This record gives sequence, C-alpha cells and structure tokens, in this order.
Amino acid sequence: MFDFAPTNTADKATLYADMVFAADALTRDEPDHVANMANIAALIWQYLPDLNWAGFYRMVGGELVLGPFQGKPACIRIPLGRGVCGTAAETGETQLVADVHAFPGHIACDAASASEIVVPVVVDGQVIGVLDLDSPLAARFDSNDAQGLEALVARIAARIG
Repeated sequence: MFDFAPTNTADKATLYADMVFAADALTRDEPDHVANMANIAALIWQYLPDLNWAGFYRMVGGELVLGPFQGKPACIRIPLGRGVCGTAAETGETQLVADVHAFPGHIACDAASASEIVVPVVVDGQVIGVLDLDSPLAARFDSNDAQGLEALVARIAARIG
C-alpha cells in the first residue's frame, strides 16, 4: 500500500518534485501500463488542486483513445490535430491553454473546463499518448506546471507505453 500526500507548500517546484518521486515509486516495479496510467491519474488528482479532469489518451491506430483518468466521463476518440490533445499528439509539443474557448477546434468534453494543459508522452521518439489536465479555472496552468508535468511524463513514459 502506498500512502503519498502532497506537502503543504506554495512552491510548485517542490510539489512537482514530490509528485515525480511518488510516481516513480508507484510505477517502478509494475509492468502493466494501464495500471500505471491509472495510478498516475489518481496521484495527479490527489496532488494538484483545481482540476476537473486528469488522465491519459493512448495512441491507437493513428488516433487518441481514452485511457485511465479521474473526472467526469470523457470523449473516447480524438483525431490527431483536433483539439488540444490532438494538437499535442500531432506536434509532440506541450500545449498550455489559458482559455480553452479561444483554442481553435477545442473539443468540449466537459463544459466546465476553462483551461487545459496537455503533455505528449514520447517513447523511443514516438508519441504513444498524452497526459491531459483540465481545470474549471481560466489560466490555471503556467510554465511551472508545464515543466513539472513534463518531468513527470519523462520519468514514467516507458512504464506506460
């Protein structure tokens, strides 16, 4: 049994360092990719405030398919290049969106979402999925979140794909 809890700190760098450590411990000895994605989604949900969705989309047959997540039911399939997730998967670049309603082609899986960050998961030079976080708060995510989530994804990528 794992018992991880975020430290009470306003310092995002410390929060993300703690979360990466916890993610490493959770996934280190587990070979099942789906189990690892599920635990990481739950860990993010526990560590980060002001989220209404946190989870993964997996690359399957040239499109993104819903993976383990926390939050309301979500869109099941997303074509590459469509919405924030599809754009991250197609470009291989983190998408940091302060106002999802201003993002061309945004897919509204939850009307309450106002901001979003999507980090591509890359293994052996190939995008194998994305990590997607949504918030009901506008401009919830910043460059510190991007750096922290990119470090998290880098640590666990081979364990989920």
